Amino acid sequence: MTRAHSAATKAAKAEKNMATNHAAGVAFVGTGPGDPELLTVRALRLIEGADVLITEAPEHLDLIARLRGTSPDSADSTDGPEVVDGGFGEDGQPLTHAARAKVVVKQAKRGLRVVRLLSGDPFLYASGPEEAQAVAKAGLAFEVVPGVSSVAAVPAYAGIPLTTKDHREVAVVTCGDRVDWSRYCDTPTLVLLSAVGQIGDIAKDLIAAGRSPETPVAMTRVGTTTEQQTVTSTLERIAADARAARIAPPAITVVGSVVDLRAALSWFETKPLFGWRVLVPRTKEQSATLSDRLRHYGGVPEEVPTISVEPPRNPQQMDKAVRGLVEGRYEWIAFTSVNAVKAVREKFEEYGLDARAFSGLKIAAVGDKTAQAIAAWGLRADLVPSGEQSAAGLLEDWPEYDEQLDPINRVFLPRADIATENLVAGLIDLGWECDDVTAYRTVRAAPPPAPTRDAIKTGKFDAVVFTSSSTVRNLVGIAGKPHPSTVIAVIGPATAKTAEEHGLRVDVMAPKPDVDVLVEALADFGAARRQAMVEAGEPVTKPSDRKASGRRRKAE
Repeated sequence: MTRAHSAATKAAKAEKNMATNHAAGVAFVGTGPGDPELLTVRALRLIEGADVLITEAPEHLDLIARLRGTSPDSADSTDGPEVVDGGFGEDGQPLTHAARAKVVVKQAKRGLRVVRLLSGDPFLYASGPEEAQAVAKAGLAFEVVPGVSSVAAVPAYAGIPLTTKDHREVAVVTCGDRVDWSRYCDTPTLVLLSAVGQIGDIAKDLIAAGRSPETPVAMTRVGTTTEQQTVTSTLERIAADARAARIAPPAITVVGSVVDLRAALSWFETKPLFGWRVLVPRTKEQSATLSDRLRHYGGVPEEVPTISVEPPRNPQQMDKAVRGLVEGRYEWIAFTSVNAVKAVREKFEEYGLDARAFSGLKIAAVGDKTAQAIAAWGLRADLVPSGEQSAAGLLEDWPEYDEQLDPINRVFLPRADIATENLVAGLIDLGWECDDVTAYRTVRAAPPPAPTRDAIKTGKFDAVVFTSSSTVRNLVGIAGKPHPSTVIAVIGPATAKTAEEHGLRVDVMAPKPDVDVLVEALADFGAARRQAMVEAGEPVTKPSDRKASGRRRKAE
């Protein structure tokens, strides 16, 4: 048998095995350079449907947790796919390519849906090719899902295009002892990998090979994350500037005139809240939207539950009210929060009822968010405040009771146990009778971990966003007052008043009580602060970088 025939026979046998063992395969998924939102749609679907996830780096635990909406510590819990470490051994040392391949093959042979996570792109400066060959040799099926490579992504996030109409050639170089830098003296753009420790020698060699000492250079560490940091310099000075900025791996270095475009194209590091550590004291269920908006503006949200939503101690009151609703006892139902909508909906499900029970009933919502929660139930709010979205705004638009037009004079008001009495009193003044029912309780959550409490008190948070008076009271109660340097942002006048009563100076207040508007107001504050520093010729810093004594807290 000839060598060529033998190779063809082995290939055909491997292909047959792969076809018959398709379920026992693995997907090599590129996770991109760091930002979880750079995952491809295909990658996300495979990760969500996996039985086994094989990680390459510790950052993958954060990625898995982010996708699940849990903490990194629970990434290997029994609630989701099994998580296997495919990057480091039990001794904590990095695995060799051969050892990594063995881990992948072992899991693939179990006949489960296996996803191998690889940073960047699986087939670009990664161990994917070696691992895929091992899987193919074992006669198992595999697929490759390309990922966004740091080679292009990190410069893009730094505002540096690798090519332009005048510079169309780019070379990517993995730095080492045997690189012949004379080969790259005329290449317009160089992208250097693993160059941090050797940048001084590399710069000297490039200058010796003929590149100008004034050639622009940019070095970006942990690109595409909110810890991204970029230093721009020249070949002659980059080593000293990188040391002064304490640039450490992982970092991508770009050499060439394209670096000069960063002055006009830097978009990520100039976001108004870039790198700001923002405390989000809310219920866990309500924090996702707020955190997403903060990330949009470059913030790093840290959610600290201060409120736990619990059922009422005495459910009979709600049971009676829901029965009355079904029997036609009420003319109106007024929802003053998303939690109130959720509480009534859960009670309906408990009784086997649906939205049809609202037939003939008028529905009021305190604001747009509550109206959206009602709409998600298939209902439409008949009344939403035209002005201020609050209980006072609701009363401004609420009609007086009219014996001729209103067959029933009663209002069902499901709400929190700590709600104020202003709405009830206002409805009574308008001629309505009101069944004020405790639909849910808001109780103080357990204190956050000691490091978080310390960060709050010592000013390691750049801002805190308060979305209600209770979040102010509960945060101060379980963790203490935020440091004077921390920017205080509140959702409205009532929350501002509570913050001031607790000795806090309010820096930002949303023009209307809406979470998105609150984050936009904080972003505007951050943008104005940044602009003032730039115009003054000062380095752009975060609030946590300056611990101005007593500035944020009123005298007590």
